Amino acid sequence: MLKVIVSRMRYISSQTERAVRFIGLSTALANAGDLADWLGVEDVGLFNFKPSVRPVPLEVHIQARKFYCPRMNSMNKPAYAAICTHSPTKPVLIFVSSRRQTRLTALDLIQFAASDECPRAFLNMPEEALQMVLSQITDNNLRHTLQFGIGLHHAGLNDKDRSLVEELFGNNKIQVLVSTSTLAWGVNLPAHLVIIKGTEYYDGKTKRYIDFPITDILQMMGRAGRPQFDQHGKAVILVHEPKKSFYKKFLYEPFPVESNLREHLHDHMNAEIVSGTIGHKEDAVHYLTWTYFFRRLIIPFRIIIAGIFICQVINPSYYGLEDTEAATLNLYLSRLVQSIFEDLEDSGCIKVNENSVEPMMLGSIASHYYLSYMTVSMFGSNIGPSTSLEVCMKFLL
Repeated sequence: MLKVIVSRMRYISSQTERAVRFIGLSTALANAGDLADWLGVEDVGLFNFKPSVRPVPLEVHIQARKFYCPRMNSMNKPAYAAICTHSPTKPVLIFVSSRRQTRLTALDLIQFAASDECPRAFLNMPEEALQMVLSQITDNNLRHTLQFGIGLHHAGLNDKDRSLVEELFGNNKIQVLVSTSTLAWGVNLPAHLVIIKGTEYYDGKTKRYIDFPITDILQMMGRAGRPQFDQHGKAVILVHEPKKSFYKKFLYEPFPVESNLREHLHDHMNAEIVSGTIGHKEDAVHYLTWTYFFRRLIIPFRIIIAGIFICQVINPSYYGLEDTEAATLNLYLSRLVQSIFEDLEDSGCIKVNENSVEPMMLGSIASHYYLSYMTVSMFGSNIGPSTSLEVCMKFLL
């Protein structure tokens, strides 16, 4: 979505001859130079630092287990051991894959601490203050774990409970916070030690466990190290043994960015037609030349690390193009646009005339509500003026 917005702004800028300024922030990339070329950024405006460059140095430990349990129960003991080894008295943030895992992980940590005869080792407030806090908590699981200095953080908590837990952890009243991965992108709660308990999560759509994006893992790791308190931070990543080498490579080396526009081009092309940016086939082909997708088709990206040129790489085969000659490329783009126009017209989203293309009602609805063209086509084909509410509800479900 971000790349499409940038492409639209650059395309409109070229048509109106009015300059536009971009400021981009990202994790370290292998092909930052390629992105800079696409944005029109000169070399003097590109700053690409190594992943190891951060305000507080990060010490990373990757622990692999041969018998990996997707439910992650087998990782609770290593997580407790990591706390005892790397952060026995400093704040610890544990990332898990689900709300249920926040509770199960916390309960196991309580049990392990009790086995060491220190059930409240993670609690840093007097009993009177604790009771006052517990009286304000509405979630029963959270109320129980807080008694042992362990907080829970997930979307199932109400705002008051979440805010109170964040305050307790931020003020070091509780030492351990077990959270779902959403916290990595939200509230700023750094810790001395971050434990990533498994690199997979259950995807309800595919009904299987899939890997977290590497960017999510980096974001979680980024919570380790408090600039005002720590000289260095620590991160422990618990993974399945076959994946250890993968994470060792990509956690220490920048990775290239490819474009996924091709898979979503129908919907974005429909939006551009509705907005008036694209009025005919030639507009569509010209619009594509301003996208990052087009850059990856024809322009080798420069791998530059720490200011040192490494090599150039081009990856057209990733997008189904083997030959990058001008004639072949023009034919590829023309056929791509023609195919998209035909699909959008068949779905009732646009009308293709001899020298122009115009949006239809379904296309405008899809663009306005950010729906897939296939979704509005399904509604348009099956719902009419006489369709009952019951039938409409079945489609929504």
